Amino acid sequence: MSSYIPADPNIAEFAAYLRLERGQSPRTSEEYARDVELFAGFLEPNHESQPFTKIAATTTSDVRRFVMELMGPRKYSASSVRRKIAALRSYFALQKREGRRVDNPAQDVPPPKAPKRLPHVMTEREVGKLLRTRIAGKTEFARLRDLAMMELLYASGIRRAELVGLNVSDVDLEKRLMRVIGKGNKQRMVFINQASADAIRNYLAVRPRTPDEALFISKRKTRMSHRQAWVIFRQFAELSGLTKHVTPHVMRHSFATHLLENGADLMTIKELLGHESLSTTQIYTNVSLEHMRRSYEEAHPRDRSEER
Repeated sequence: MSSYIPADPNIAEFAAYLRLERGQSPRTSEEYARDVELFAGFLEPNHESQPFTKIAATTTSDVRRFVMELMGPRKYSASSVRRKIAALRSYFALQKREGRRVDNPAQDVPPPKAPKRLPHVMTEREVGKLLRTRIAGKTEFARLRDLAMMELLYASGIRRAELVGLNVSDVDLEKRLMRVIGKGNKQRMVFINQASADAIRNYLAVRPRTPDEALFISKRKTRMSHRQAWVIFRQFAELSGLTKHVTPHVMRHSFATHLLENGADLMTIKELLGHESLSTTQIYTNVSLEHMRRSYEEAHPRDRSEER
């Protein structure tokens, strides 16, 4: 869990509100708080100490200027700017609720349109190559733990934050069923396959005794951090020999795409991924078509024939 605490008391209150009342993860709460700090710093570029003073008198024009600045030479992505606007809307909504202001100056500032990009996915063969990767020099505990983590990411499509948030009691290996705490502190049940169940069982056989209830622990016998999980995934990706950019979220996209291509319906995939809306899941229909097209064009010999 992050130890970051904003120096400005109102922003610190906002971070606590997101975490305790809205049920956001520590990571999301920190990112939103830092977004508000960035805006406050934009209003007072020469301000040397906190708390900030000008943010209390923010106008809609100030928010618009901030957005224009972000989309200028600094070249923040549209999705990043959208998140910062969302953070400001939430922050000023809290200020309004607490009676510190009567309006929300960020409410009517339109977010930039996010480009419609299809998620990157791996082929089934590439996923297999990634999961077969072995890293020398690790203890048996670390080796089996890392393999269980990788198998579970592909078996369930869970996010990295959800992975490290799992407790031992959340996983039923006999039923191959798992309770996951997703965004907004919402729970869902997720199935896992036999390969991941076997990998977890092998890992638990060597997992050191510890009072920490986390499923995946570090060598210090405490819950693994987001960063530690990322480092492990990057080790597998770099040593696998795969040339494409691979991340835990690419694994999630691959999980959904492969399920769809092998006959799962969208509603089932929606529930497994923890999506709020089916429209979010429908993007995998387009991904699947593009994925199949690439496989077709790579496999069909006619267009590569010199006799055509």
